[in-house]
Amino acid sequence: MKKANQKMNTKEIVCIGMFAAVLAVCSQIAIPMPSGVPVTLQTFAVALTGSVLAWKKGCISTLLYILIGVIGLPVFTGFRGGLQVLVSHTGGFLWGFIFIALLCGAGVMFQNRVVGIVLGMLGLLICHLLGCLQFMLLTNSSFIDSFALISLPYLLKDAVLVIAGIVLGGKIRKQLWRAGLYGI
Repeated sequence: MKKANQKMNTKEIVCIGMFAAVLAVCSQIAIPMPSGVPVTLQTFAVALTGSVLAWKKGCISTLLYILIGVIGLPVFTGFRGGLQVLVSHTGGFLWGFIFIALLCGAGVMFQNRVVGIVLGMLGLLICHLLGCLQFMLLTNSSFIDSFALISLPYLLKDAVLVIAGIVLGGKIRKQLWRAGLYGI
């Protein structure tokens, strides 16, 4: 177990960067929707990131992805980048990804898949809440209208993707442990 004051090693930094790249790639697998909120694999990638890297490094990786996008690299859905994406009508979901990574990563500590999935679902609900709130504020819509337009149609898909990310992340984590590469 590492002490709190120890610095990250090269392997950990590479893994954080690698999962930020996975999130960037999954962001480009998108189906545009009339609401302006596309169907993507981002929730899967964020849940996978948290489940493999645990909460701290999963959050760092997710924040790195957001930072890379904010400085202008085209990593957000539709090969977009820049601060304007973070403050746009879909930006609340990007903020919410931090909570998915955090809670999926926290679920790893319990070594109980059911607890991990419950925490992952809580992260997903926070993500959708933030997405709805930012959409609502920027479009002058009611919360109910925003929820019906940009959250409700995606919740089942996102729940399945979070569960898939948690399950696959657990398997990857075990394989890394068996291979002696665990320490991330």
